[in-house]
Amino acid sequence: MSTPSVSVIMPTFDRLEFLRPAVQSVFAQTLSDWELIIADDGSAAATREYLKSLDDPRVKILWLPHSGRPSAVSNIAIREARGDYIAFLDSDDLWLPAKLAMQVESLRNHPERGWSYTRFALIDGSGTSLVSKRVTDWPAPSGWILEKILTEATVIAQPSVIVSRPLLQRLGAFDEELVMCYDDELWLRLAAHSEIDGIDAPLTLVRRHGQHSGSDIIAWRDRRRVFEKALRTAAYAPLQSTLRSLRAQMSAGLAKSQIASGDRAGAVGTLFKSLPHSWRYPKYWLGPLVRMATSYAPRAVRGAVRRYRLKHAARIHGA
Repeated sequence: MSTPSVSVIMPTFDRLEFLRPAVQSVFAQTLSDWELIIADDGSAAATREYLKSLDDPRVKILWLPHSGRPSAVSNIAIREARGDYIAFLDSDDLWLPAKLAMQVESLRNHPERGWSYTRFALIDGSGTSLVSKRVTDWPAPSGWILEKILTEATVIAQPSVIVSRPLLQRLGAFDEELVMCYDDELWLRLAAHSEIDGIDAPLTLVRRHGQHSGSDIIAWRDRRRVFEKALRTAAYAPLQSTLRSLRAQMSAGLAKSQIASGDRAGAVGTLFKSLPHSWRYPKYWLGPLVRMATSYAPRAVRGAVRRYRLKHAARIHGA
């Protein structure tokens, strides 16, 4: 069997209404030299029946017991990949038809670049475009972009990425300790070791809907772990200051989310443990500290604070 140009990695767990168009967007690619490896994370019968109906020799289904950890599910599929390049597509997102062809051609024309991404646009559950000025402001520059990722001068959507399989094998795939943000951690490693090829066109459609898994607390905690891991790695040494600031920002965000969810003890623990590295960044931790103090204050005091804030806001608005 000949080696395909691209191995498409798609982890899935139910959400059949989104899975069907995601798979169809692979079949619609103008580059047909691909294999699609779908790792099913223990879906229900309807999804399994649909996957069994995909009668194409380029499609391989991996039947897995449910784990709820997309990083581990994706890694199982990656180990089965044979393509020159590995592409990632979530089972609720879409590709425009020319995506793979444009990326593969451009990478082959720039052998010094080991991975590629495109701009992306947002759609809702029905596939309708969502207008977001911030997203349209994110370009897809080529070259060395590690600092641009850390400062969010550009943002990488996971389904926009394809990467050389030898490069991914050398650096390792997703960090399975991360429940969320595992893709961010991989992008940092790739960006520290290779130039990227940017396709400055929105060839990837990222879907926003009400069936996303995860939580704000997990996201903040995992994102902090990403930066803590980077701080222990020599490859990121020139960006230590930026990474330390980001770690403090993630700790503050985690504490705020814990307070909002009613976990005051967890927030206290987060703030206390983060003090050795966060005290230099009061712009991040003062906010959650004030929220914590307010949450422990008597109801009458909290009411007085709220009334003061309302009066102060009204006075400013009137001025």
